[in-house]
Amino acid sequence: MTGAPASAAGGSGATPVRGGKLGAAAVNQASLWNIANLLTMARLVLVPGFVVLLLHNGGYDPAWRSIAWAAFAIAMITDLFDGHLARTYNLVTDFGKIADPIADKAIMGAALICLSYLGDLPWWVTGVILFRELGITVLRFWVIRHGVIPASRGGKLKTLAQGTAVGMYVLALTGPLATLRFWVMAVAVVLTVVTGLDYVRQAVVLRRQGLAAEKASEAAQVPTGVSEVASVAQEAAVDPEEAVVAQEADGAAETADTASEGLRDPARVSGPRGGTEAER
Repeated sequence: MTGAPASAAGGSGATPVRGGKLGAAAVNQASLWNIANLLTMARLVLVPGFVVLLLHNGGYDPAWRSIAWAAFAIAMITDLFDGHLARTYNLVTDFGKIADPIADKAIMGAALICLSYLGDLPWWVTGVILFRELGITVLRFWVIRHGVIPASRGGKLKTLAQGTAVGMYVLALTGPLATLRFWVMAVAVVLTVVTGLDYVRQAVVLRRQGLAAEKASEAAQVPTGVSEVASVAQEAAVDPEEAVVAQEADGAAETADTASEGLRDPARVSGPRGGTEAER
């Protein structure tokens, strides 16, 4: 054969697969610089830029607020795509697990704080939303050794409502649209509180189940250990009370044997002063 071996061409001889999802080899080689992580990084970079755009010229310039809204919308869209890409092509990395939720909360928190600072949004609304988001994050870490709390449908609706409401507040809306954004934010706050309480319930149930499973596992290992300890103790030593009982039983047996021999041979029990009729 005249063809060069596959190793000489730098390959392994296998035919590359075109199109489709990434294979196992690509999954194992997923690095920090994959498309999902790049989108997450872009969202992190957008946060300070968004703040500058929103607060430019005192924060009340409609043109600059429209540009800030565009930056906020891009951040929200990348939040949808980076997670989808990471799951579809198995590009999940430790950096992505940490950076993705940080980027989500950073852009949302920056928008809420800036809007409250400008007087467009009450501070209590910002406080409720941020307290819920940070509290759920801490809650997830609290029960992470027992399992993972999955994202619920209500949580996804909450995210959509928050993004829509905050986006409407970023824009300089007036008239009926300003009234509409108020009610959209009200729905977002209600969903924030309700889903937050549901996450707390799930965390408590998950922790109880985890602790119950751990106790059951420990209880299943106890009988084997107890039997082994008992057998070792039985071989190593004798109970003193059992020894006393055994000695008393041996003495009673010897007395019974003596009495039986006396009945068969009275001469042995009569002693030196007695005797048989033949001897007297």
